[in-house]
Amino acid sequence: MTTEYLSVKQVAERLGITTGAFNSLKQPEPDAIIGRTRGWLPETIDAWNAARPGRGVGGGRPRKQKKQP
Repeated sequence: MTTEYLSVKQVAERLGITTGAFNSLKQPEPDAIIGRTRGWLPETIDAWNAARPGRGVGGGRPRKQKKQP
């Protein structure tokens, strides 16, 4: 039985983002490293993606408060 690993490009395609966007994220530990190439099992990426915080988590600029009359 052959185990297939996802490359950075394949992970980005699976998540619907660019490779640059994936590279800017805190990635899970790869399941395999061959030379300098990292590989992930699909289930590793799916579990990692499901556990990532949602959009807008972590702050950003606070919203302006509307003045009360």
